Amino acid sequence: MKFVISSNVLFERLQAINKVISSKNTLPILDNFLFDLSDKKLTITASDLESTMITSLDLENAEGEGVIAIPAKRLIDTLKEFSVQPLTFDVNTDTYATVILTQNGKFTITGQNGDDFPTLARLKDDKKSVMVDANILFSGISKTLFAAAEDDLRPIMNGIFMEIYSSGLTFVASDGHKLVRYRRTDVTVEEEGSFVLPQKPATLLKTVLAKEQGTVAVSYDDRNAYFQMANYKMVCRLLEGSYPSYAAVIPNNNPNKMIIDRVEIYTTIKRVAVFSNQASNLIKLQIANNQLIVSAQDIDFSISAFERLNCQYDGDEIEIGFKSQALLDILSNLSSEHVVIELSDPGRAGIILPVEKDIEAEDILMLQMPLQIS
Repeated sequence: MKFVISSNVLFERLQAINKVISSKNTLPILDNFLFDLSDKKLTITASDLESTMITSLDLENAEGEGVIAIPAKRLIDTLKEFSVQPLTFDVNTDTYATVILTQNGKFTITGQNGDDFPTLARLKDDKKSVMVDANILFSGISKTLFAAAEDDLRPIMNGIFMEIYSSGLTFVASDGHKLVRYRRTDVTVEEEGSFVLPQKPATLLKTVLAKEQGTVAVSYDDRNAYFQMANYKMVCRLLEGSYPSYAAVIPNNNPNKMIIDRVEIYTTIKRVAVFSNQASNLIKLQIANNQLIVSAQDIDFSISAFERLNCQYDGDEIEIGFKSQALLDILSNLSSEHVVIELSDPGRAGIILPVEKDIEAEDILMLQMPLQIS
C-alpha cells in the first residue's frame, strides 16, 4: 500500500494519540501505531489495552489497502524533525518494510504484522448512549479531574463519576479530602445512567477535546465506554463498582458565608503557606467583621506569617483550618472574579462556589474538608 500525507498533519494526529501508549506495555505490539488504509481512508490506532485512541484521515493520494504496525517512538521522533512537507509512505505488507520518502531523503522502518494488534472491546447489546457537546464534555472533565484520587485501596475513587439524568449531566471527582461537582443542564438526555471514567482516559479526552468542535457521541455499558468525536475515537475500560454517595458529604446548612476576591485570597494563601508546617500544610482562616486573617506557623522552625484581607461576611466569628495546597487547587480551577466560602463550624467541610457564572446552565460546587487546629 502507498499513500501521501502532510508531515505536520500526521505529526499532530500521532502526537495526540501517542499519549495512550504505556512505557511498560505487556505486549510488544502495543509499542506501535496501527496503520490501516482502506478506500483512501487512513485509520491510526494506539492502545495500552485499557484505553485505545483512534484517529482517521481522508487521503487524496492513496493506493491499495492493508494494515501494518509501525514503531511509535521512532516514527514520532522522526516526524518532529521534519519541516512541513508531503511524505510518501510505501509499505510492503508482505515484509512489513515501510519506506518514507521526503523531499530530500528516504527513511526505512521495519514494522510488524498489524493483525497481531488487539481488537477493540465491543459494547453489550444493552449499551446506553448520550450526545454531548464537545465544549461541555471538556469543561466537565477539566473542572473535576484535579480532584480525583490516587488510592489503591479504593480504586473507584480514581476517576470521574459521570451521572447522566433527565435534567442534565453531572461530573463528580473526590479524593476523600476535596470534592468537585460540576453540573450542566443544557444536555438533552434520552437514557439515564452513570459510569466512572478513569484518570488516564479522562486526561486523553481533555487533550483532544480542547481542539474539537461539535457533538461527541458517548456510548457505554457496565465495562467499557466509546467516545466518538469528529477527528478521534476513544475506547476505554471503565472503573468497576459503585461510586460513593457524594451528596451525603455535602453540608446543606452553612450559615456563615464569606464573599472575597478569588485572586486576592489565592495569592495570599500562596504567600502565607510558605510558613506552614511542611508535613501538615495547615493554614488558618479567621473570619469576623468583614475581615479575613490567613495565618500559618511552623513551631519547629520558629516561623510564622499572617495577612489580613477585606471581605464581605455574614455569620458568626469562626476559625477553621485547611490544607493550603488543596485550597489553592480549588481556587485555581475556578474562573470567577469572586468566590463565596460557606462554613458551618470548624469540624465540617467548607463549600467554595463561584459568585459569577460564565454559563447560565452551569453549576459548580467545590468542597474541602477541614484540618484540626492544635
